Amino acid sequence: MKNTESDIRDRQWYLDRTEYLSGFMTPERAGTLRSVLDERTRYMTICMENTFHPQNASALVRHCDAFGVQDIYTIEELCKFNPNVNIVKGTDKWVTFHRNKSTPEALAALRSAGYRIVATTPHQGSTTPESFDVTTGPFALVFGTEHAGISQTVIDTADEFIKIPMHGFVESLNVSASAAILIHILSQRIRSSNLEWALTDDEKAPLLFEWMRRSVKDADRILKKYEESL
Repeated sequence: MKNTESDIRDRQWYLDRTEYLSGFMTPERAGTLRSVLDERTRYMTICMENTFHPQNASALVRHCDAFGVQDIYTIEELCKFNPNVNIVKGTDKWVTFHRNKSTPEALAALRSAGYRIVATTPHQGSTTPESFDVTTGPFALVFGTEHAGISQTVIDTADEFIKIPMHGFVESLNVSASAAILIHILSQRIRSSNLEWALTDDEKAPLLFEWMRRSVKDADRILKKYEESL
């Protein structure tokens, strides 16, 4: 898709302010933000349905940051998705949250964004992280509650199912452990493929601006001065 004149103008707005903010941090710090951003993807995302343990919410945020998944969709019909600040350790600053009040709302948002709905459950299908087809388009991994798993709404709506093979007496893993395994394996498979998994320049520009704004002390005051000088 070609960039419109409006897209280019909007991107330039962010680039100008990002360049200005970069003068208030070390070149090494600015370089780190840019290099991490180059590894971010929206080809894969995750959706968490009523995650009520702060420890699990925190671990999921850390998994996404560690493996370069930029977006997290949350379903908060029964409880808030509320990471523990002492566990998440600031990684929530670098991912983008899309909070939803119900499962149908979240699934509709994912479909509107072009994602396949992939339900994670040991009870449906036989597709594993190694056999899952990553090439047929962007996908969202949907994880259920810690005890009940995914809801019937997700099961009825899902395009595909994926499971982690178990070879012991346990039937399934903790949601945080399951997410870590799936995100890691699928992230590696995406990155080793010929897929266009990286963010576009238009996606990078506002994210880098926001990351720098969160990294610079008194950034809002500095930006206000910048705007006044134009």
